[in-house]
Amino acid sequence: MQIKAVKFRKEGFYTQPFVFGGEEGMDKFDKNVRYRGSLQNYLIDTGDEVILVDTGLPAGTPEENPDGNSLAFTGKDICSYMDALSALGYKPEQITKILLTHKHIDHSGELKSFPNAKIYINSDELSAEELKGLDNIVPVEFTDGAYYNFPACQKISDGIYFIKAKGHTNGNSIVVAEKDGLFYMLHGDITYVDEALYENKLSVVFDDLFAARETLDRVRDFVKNHPTVYCGTHTPQGYENLEASRVIDLDNPVETVLAEVDFSEKTASGKYVCSICGYVYDPAENDGVAFEELPDDWKCPRCRQPKSVFNPA
Repeated sequence: MQIKAVKFRKEGFYTQPFVFGGEEGMDKFDKNVRYRGSLQNYLIDTGDEVILVDTGLPAGTPEENPDGNSLAFTGKDICSYMDALSALGYKPEQITKILLTHKHIDHSGELKSFPNAKIYINSDELSAEELKGLDNIVPVEFTDGAYYNFPACQKISDGIYFIKAKGHTNGNSIVVAEKDGLFYMLHGDITYVDEALYENKLSVVFDDLFAARETLDRVRDFVKNHPTVYCGTHTPQGYENLEASRVIDLDNPVETVLAEVDFSEKTASGKYVCSICGYVYDPAENDGVAFEELPDDWKCPRCRQPKSVFNPA
């Protein structure tokens, strides 16, 4: 079995209030502390089949242009998700299964590019706008019982498990791949950065706070008791852990390297991008209403997050 990172954005950031403030409130943390951000998903090559864990942003998603008030920035394009997959030596027709951690477009953006693959998704996510029009979905009911301290899982193949992990979204899931005595935890947004795992903090993005806390507690308990390589989507720590086969030790955190931030302005397009789910607000598609003219209580139509998480494109 080989596990690889599909890397498509780099040099982003996530502020401390954003990644730590879910329970205590963002005002308790320093907005000038910016942890490194990136975007990558994962691929598992078993030798018999090729399985994707999430499928990146859709091609053409504009880059954000953050400023000093931005809570999060997904990063600069390396290439499109599909080009990143090609750079690893894989073609769309080789993909047999896709395990979707959750509905947000930065995880589901290229599902349409794999019509021959079976898309496994928690059945609680089936009504999501991001999944409409897809006829190759396999709803997962988690009928294979517990996976260690997680109450519900579905075995996908030998050594690969799809685990129910509600919280970030109501249909959120985790993938664990067992290889050479290690447990590779491929997750979407249980945490945005590893510092939050070490510090036991929830981000401000969740559908269900109680469930998100329960899931993070289970994740921390699991990594305490099993040698786990923790592979996130939104931080370069995810692929750094993978490439070093680095096992998480909650008592000995990896030294933090803060983001180097460039706030140089780019030409404004009038569009704004949600840094949480990748939704693009385009005035041309909304009766010409500029983003700045939207009411203060307006929320992202996809992930229901406030205007403050949007960046100009």
